[in-house]
Amino acid sequence: MFTKVMTCAALLLSVLPFVARSDAAQDEFVASNILAIFYHELGHAVIDVMDVPIFGQEEDAADVMAVLLIDWLFEEETAQAIAYDSAFGYLNEADHDGEIAWWDLHGPDEQRFYNHVCLFYGGNPEARDDLAADLGLPDERAETCPEEYDLAADSWGMVFDEMDRAGQGEPMTFIPGTEKGSAFVNDILGEEVGRMSEDIALPARIEVRVEACDEANAFYDPEERSIIFCSEFVDHLRDLFDSSFE
Repeated sequence: MFTKVMTCAALLLSVLPFVARSDAAQDEFVASNILAIFYHELGHAVIDVMDVPIFGQEEDAADVMAVLLIDWLFEEETAQAIAYDSAFGYLNEADHDGEIAWWDLHGPDEQRFYNHVCLFYGGNPEARDDLAADLGLPDERAETCPEEYDLAADSWGMVFDEMDRAGQGEPMTFIPGTEKGSAFVNDILGEEVGRMSEDIALPARIEVRVEACDEANAFYDPEERSIIFCSEFVDHLRDLFDSSFE
């Protein structure tokens, strides 16, 4: 399976040497959410280029793949830090306007939050019990989380095995943004795309781009086979950190 990487603090120091230490907590939060969002969009790309059959909503499947990558790519301390911080990313829309878009392709944000926490907790319940408690996972749901994790791991396992064949397919490519505010996300995604490309290969080349979109967003474009991460997302995540932890 994929190569696991270092602890959270060391990971951020390696890709963000210019970060002011006084802003470390906010930077770690933003970095964790950038990675989780990227893994979600990568899920859409993998479903597309590998013709992965999906029974249910594709958005749910991409959420599941993101959690599994957090669990499988990182050592325990780092995985917990990323999972904890990125869980709050699902609460942004609900906190901002107080309305649930029942018509949306995505499930309700609160439900995505609990699914995220449950699935990650289910991957290693003994080590992640405190995390689940801190994030308010009810005991009734926690009982089923190991089974939910096993089902998800079995479902995605064969797909990951196909991806885990470096040199037998197309690596991802990264195109950094040039707009103001792109440096942070460039460093995070540039490092991650390069690292993942050493371990995995896909049947078609996927381009990962950072660019201005006039909105805080990230999405997969199936026509261009590109993952677009909008540079405006960084400021949005910093605002989310301020509203969630201060």
